Amino acid sequence: MAYNGTAVLFDAGLSAIEIERRMRSAKLDPAGLDAVIVSHEHMDHVRGVGVLSRRYRLPVYASSGTMKAAEKHLGRIAVHRSFEPGSGFCIGNFSIHPFSITHDAADPSGFTVSANGVHVGIATDLGIATAVVKLHLAECSMLILEANHDPGMLENGPYPWPLKQRIKGRSGHLSNESARLLVEELRHDGLKHLVLAHLSETNNTPEKALSAVVPAIDGQKTSLCVATQEKCGPVYYL
Repeated sequence: MAYNGTAVLFDAGLSAIEIERRMRSAKLDPAGLDAVIVSHEHMDHVRGVGVLSRRYRLPVYASSGTMKAAEKHLGRIAVHRSFEPGSGFCIGNFSIHPFSITHDAADPSGFTVSANGVHVGIATDLGIATAVVKLHLAECSMLILEANHDPGMLENGPYPWPLKQRIKGRSGHLSNESARLLVEELRHDGLKHLVLAHLSETNNTPEKALSAVVPAIDGQKTSLCVATQEKCGPVYYL
């Protein structure tokens, strides 16, 4: 995310080499980053954080609980700057507001990012959409929102029963249908872009996610797309 000379990366779940490759394919320079902001310590969110921090001397912003849980994955980093969910902080031209989510991690966060009167909401690994989540994501011009699984695919899929229960639970992941219900509550005339993210490769497809959520923005002037794991998505301008 970049604005007026400030650029930040939220999570880095791919290898540093792959992140660099994808940024350059979108004509973005990794050396122009000012920070990496970490939502929680699971490997699909921190795999490239340590290398990027060392290579570009980037500060890593993470809650103290997340940093403690992630230390073994990160190695040495340039500097750790701590935040606490519920307390905002600034990086250059961005005002960033972390908020607590119910995912099964040490101290996970979602985020809203504000600059020049524009607000972007980032909420993956939600578990459930709490009142806190809804409060923070209201009135955003762009939402990056989890649509992790199709309930039928999860139920009939290869995962063991305890993992299925975890995914469906309050500390797991948001289903396509739950994402649709959340969007129905959050939609407004100023919502320009909706990106469905964190899709399971085993328990979901882009087609199922889109078909589930499209009714929630019917009649709205909101673009809708799915972020996939295998390729870089489009660059958005707000």
